[in-house]
Amino acid sequence: MSNFIIGTCGHIDHGKTALIKALNGFEGDTTKEEKERGITIDLSFSNIAKDDKNIAFIDVPGHEKLVKNMIAGAFSFDCVLIVVSAVEGIKPQTVEHLEILNLLGVKNAVLVVTKKDLINESELDKKLIEAEEFITKYDFDLKFSMGVSIYDEACIENLKEKLFSLNASTKIQENFFRYYVDRVFSAKGAGTIVTGTVLGKPIAVNEQIFISDIQKESKIKNLQVHGVDAPMANISNRTAINLSNVDAKNIKRGFVISKKGYLRGFSSIDISFTALKDKLLHHNRHYSVYIGSRKIDAKVLLFNSEDSLSNGFASINSKEDIFSIYDEKLIIRDGNFTVAGGVVLNPVSDPMKKSQKLHLLEALKDKNIPKAYLILLNAHKKGLGLISSAQRFALSHQEALINAKELQNCFVDEKELIIYPISTKEIIYNNIKSIYTKNSYALLSNTSIKLRLKWASEGFIQLVLNELVEEDFLIKDGNLYKNANIKEDFRSSLEQIMLKRLEEENISPTAPYNIYDNLDIDRKMGDEILKSLCSKKQVIRLQHNLFIHSSCLSGLVNDMKNIIKKDGYINIQNFKEKHPLSRKYLITYLDYLDNFSEIKKQENKRVFKGI
Repeated sequence: MSNFIIGTCGHIDHGKTALIKALNGFEGDTTKEEKERGITIDLSFSNIAKDDKNIAFIDVPGHEKLVKNMIAGAFSFDCVLIVVSAVEGIKPQTVEHLEILNLLGVKNAVLVVTKKDLINESELDKKLIEAEEFITKYDFDLKFSMGVSIYDEACIENLKEKLFSLNASTKIQENFFRYYVDRVFSAKGAGTIVTGTVLGKPIAVNEQIFISDIQKESKIKNLQVHGVDAPMANISNRTAINLSNVDAKNIKRGFVISKKGYLRGFSSIDISFTALKDKLLHHNRHYSVYIGSRKIDAKVLLFNSEDSLSNGFASINSKEDIFSIYDEKLIIRDGNFTVAGGVVLNPVSDPMKKSQKLHLLEALKDKNIPKAYLILLNAHKKGLGLISSAQRFALSHQEALINAKELQNCFVDEKELIIYPISTKEIIYNNIKSIYTKNSYALLSNTSIKLRLKWASEGFIQLVLNELVEEDFLIKDGNLYKNANIKEDFRSSLEQIMLKRLEEENISPTAPYNIYDNLDIDRKMGDEILKSLCSKKQVIRLQHNLFIHSSCLSGLVNDMKNIIKKDGYINIQNFKEKHPLSRKYLITYLDYLDNFSEIKKQENKRVFKGI
């Protein structure tokens, strides 16, 4: 079934809610306050379906003080139903709604002049022409226009048929599921339920989702699409999600639900903006920023001016994290006045110089992704991860790789999804060469080197290792690399080096991994060497990470027995007086004494048997 969303716009009392009721029987103004005041206060949601087509309606309030609620629904419109009263014509809130929708990039539009029963046919034709001419000031694709009366069943049916004939779906499948919460409540027997519009990708019952704003995972217990249980919800479906293991009190309108690992939140994002006619956006001023169904109080910092601009680039700085994606639209308001519309260019906060950032924003505005990569690489010389491309550029990983491969003088690790400037290879090259120059008996694998150069991918490290082998500086031995100038048996030499190291460390040996790193030995090889030394009884293993030279241990045992002879016992206190070691060592060595037949344990002391 195809789905698209039609949202209303227009001045208060021009008949938006009544028109929706005439189309599908849905009463939008249901709250006590709405009924008392006779106006729509919050968003209402309904639908009509025919054959394989479903149209969801979002009815928005027309009062000037409720524009924030209008914006919360408008971001998901595929088409706008512009409602103009035949009696009053275009009014201020009609204008502001049109301006906001234009800034949000809504293109498809339908014009309906309501209350046609209150004027004659010639006046209706005149009102239609006036409204159409006014709408041409904006960047809408007007599909059709007509006059209606909610009391004329034939014209309502005609409007329905025209709406069903539209091909108005504008949302495309993205790289991951996104969903802005516009309502949240708790239902008896069900628990927490949120409503919103499915964006990006479909979702299904039992899927794991992630509530970004509170960093919490949840499972979808149930889905309802327009009040009917459904196993799956598709893009543009108005959908209620029944969440497990989440308290409704912890979720608010504007929260973003997605899949874990796709969205990161940042307190600063960068945008391009265009102000409305006769309006300016001021530098270093606080505004209300509307993105999706969320309102954020933020400071706006202009890039090109310390005063004000009608268009340009700006940073949105907030005290709360913003979970946005590339090319997402937003609205900037000052109190009750709409000032500008923006497009998210950089949803990921990068440590960059202002001049670099400006070049990046220019490239992103032009959708020149390869150029954006190059600029980012200047700020991320130790690798730019493509894993974030879904959020940063609205690209799949495959699309991100295609763009990355257009770059020159770069290394693209397709497996780990990272781009490196090829000049960075020199850092890896010098680092490896330094290890093997300082320690001729170094024996490392690719993995061991990555532990030292955490920013470098194994693919990039391998490129350097292959070059060093070609230069006859290194020799590959299995998955290990050794100095090409050393001809003797490496294993035998390393055993002696390891044994000597443990002998020097005496009774306070360091953990094996620290020894391996210090001696530039691969960890797996190091484990094998220690295992061999233990089998030869040259080294004794006392704990998982405590190995001691056998002669050092023998000397210590003699000291411990002498303490018992002198004091009649040994415990932590008198043992530490002779050997001021950490408690870890003291307890381990006292426990080792229990292996000797002449020693027995009495509470926290060791003594000789028969004494």
